[in-house]
Amino acid sequence: MSGSILYIHGFNSAPASKKATQLMDVMDRLGLSDQLRVPALHHHPREAIGQLEQAIGELGRPLLVGSSLGGYYATHLAERHGLKALLINPAVSPHRMFDGFLGPQTNLYTDETWEMTHDHVTALAELEVPAPQDPQRYQVWLQTGDETLDYRLAQQYYRACALRIQAGGDHGFQGFSRQLPAMLSFAGIGADVYQSIDFEAL
Repeated sequence: MSGSILYIHGFNSAPASKKATQLMDVMDRLGLSDQLRVPALHHHPREAIGQLEQAIGELGRPLLVGSSLGGYYATHLAERHGLKALLINPAVSPHRMFDGFLGPQTNLYTDETWEMTHDHVTALAELEVPAPQDPQRYQVWLQTGDETLDYRLAQQYYRACALRIQAGGDHGFQGFSRQLPAMLSFAGIGADVYQSIDFEAL
């Protein structure tokens, strides 16, 4: 489906996150809601990848938009399927960081509680791929003020890709709505479709 988008939220996040809701709002206004999927991902990586594979099957060849841990998932899936991916403050090798997160977790949006186990970490490690080398298929949006992840890890890992690095900001990516035209364009949605929307007002 040309112009379709699969949005992949981050760790302990949900479709209720700010970026996801802004994107859903824009696609709804454009009459393109049927070309967007924002699955509520299971906390276990193997389950989450299964959900995302299903969504890819429904959409055909969507643009993968991944935030944080979702960026790690998006990279794995983009490499597996030859898809385009737009990554927002993506996690690099998250399994190397999650040892300190073992134990009880709570989803920030749904209040779901779950247990982070060694199997979660193992499953994340299984998804690791070599650094992408195709700048045509990737855009990587980083903000240097990211308080959760060191943006320099992603800058190094994705150095062969198209990098867009903004000074300041935070892990949630400040000013995301203003960047949505670039995302829609990368997804293959023409400017004539969205020029009437005031992205500053989102």
